[in-house]
Amino acid sequence: MLDSDRTPDVVYGELFDDVQSARIFADSKTFVDAVPRRDPAAVLDAYRQQRDDPGFELAGFVAANFELPPPVTFDDRNTETIVPVREHIERLWSGLSRAVDKGRPHSTLIPLPAPYIVPGGRFREIYYWDSYFTQLGLLCSGRTDLVESMVCNFAHLIDRVGFVPNGNRTYYITRSQPPMFASMVQLLASATGGDAVYTRFFSALKKEYAFWMAGADDLAEGQACRRVVRQQGRVLNRYWDDSDRPRQESYAEDIELAATADRPASELFRDIRAACESGWDFSSRWLADPEDPTTIRTTQIVPVDLNAILGALEATLADIAGRVGDPADERRYRQRAENRASAIQDLFFDRAGGRFVDLLLPDLRPIPRSSMAMVCPLFFGWALPAQAQQVADRLRADLLRPGGWVTTPSNTGQQWDAPNGWAPLQWLAYQGLRRYGFESDAREGAQRWIDNNLTAYSATGQLAEKYDVETIGIEARGGEYALQMGFGWTNGVLLRLLSEPWAALGEKMHTRIS
Repeated sequence: MLDSDRTPDVVYGELFDDVQSARIFADSKTFVDAVPRRDPAAVLDAYRQQRDDPGFELAGFVAANFELPPPVTFDDRNTETIVPVREHIERLWSGLSRAVDKGRPHSTLIPLPAPYIVPGGRFREIYYWDSYFTQLGLLCSGRTDLVESMVCNFAHLIDRVGFVPNGNRTYYITRSQPPMFASMVQLLASATGGDAVYTRFFSALKKEYAFWMAGADDLAEGQACRRVVRQQGRVLNRYWDDSDRPRQESYAEDIELAATADRPASELFRDIRAACESGWDFSSRWLADPEDPTTIRTTQIVPVDLNAILGALEATLADIAGRVGDPADERRYRQRAENRASAIQDLFFDRAGGRFVDLLLPDLRPIPRSSMAMVCPLFFGWALPAQAQQVADRLRADLLRPGGWVTTPSNTGQQWDAPNGWAPLQWLAYQGLRRYGFESDAREGAQRWIDNNLTAYSATGQLAEKYDVETIGIEARGGEYALQMGFGWTNGVLLRLLSEPWAALGEKMHTRIS
């Protein structure tokens, strides 16, 4: 188990606070990814001795004492043409690949024992739920070996950390991300045709489930503990973070927001961190007032997508228990999956709105807002047929745009809101609609996303982490950091969609840069 008290804010004390507060770097993540050139205690001691000297310059001190991380950047363009997008993605796999980590003293990187893919740009490490969508494309590229090594890395993290952290950095070890490990195992098993994959990772899957359900057995009605809540006789899950300090990788941003908030800073920080665990950082989905970030209330929300994912984990555990001949475990996990399905159909479905929604504690009151989270019960097969029909109608009415499905209808300046669309949500919608027979709706949304990606690619020669889906050709916006290029899950989903029989690339792959 890693020590959460050895994160950069603790190790470097006032040096950390001064560097991040002074915004020496445009991106707060730069400093926490930097590696000291000598023992951190010696660096801190030198800072304390020198900081009051005449002419002391903080940026120069940092440059002299830390090795700064380079961004993961790519540019396959020349002055005349760009390569076909499939070829571009194949090249990106090489650029985004990381070999076995050797580990460096005092680095925040948690070494992994097998090769993996990083998203790109400022994201120099593996990310949890990103990796599932990246793996979709890796399989299209015949890189089953890399998919397997990434699954092995996540199993390693579960053994070492106790769960899969947000990313393999020490400053991420207080939170996870949407628990897609079971879906990765299924993906690998389907690619290799072997049941042995399930039994190989059974122990890791059980450990991950125990992490998400920790404290559930001791909850009384109306209580919550970390990631579990018990309401109306049901045990459900929420996002959480085990720290209530400012995020190390966004320290200045969190401190500045807390200074404007009329609430305890520790409470605010926990809700911000919990939203990071959701992967939707940030969205009006988590805000009481969609226009006021200080009203973030993530830990008071029981999210429909998280519970759909955990229901799938429970069903997977039941299936594997049956395979290995453990009927008691099979019954236990199967009953939990059925209870979860019942809750999704009964509690999370907004009958008046014809959509799946999040619930608000303490009384599990539905939050009547449309978001792409509504597709998760379809993707995992938890929706009743009539509910799926209503969701398909609602997606078409509320969220379908010229360039794909928009994350929410609200334009708030948050990156997981309008006008942005994100690759993982496009895939969940596409597959969820297909699962219930809505082929036309699925293809229409997916084709719009493909066209949007290729239009941007023909103009820039790059693939981005997110896209404006309301006005094709306009750069996506919002969020705490600049638009990132690379980009793991965009590459994976696009390549997988282009592999569908109905998908036509046309000539956009070969368009010359204007």
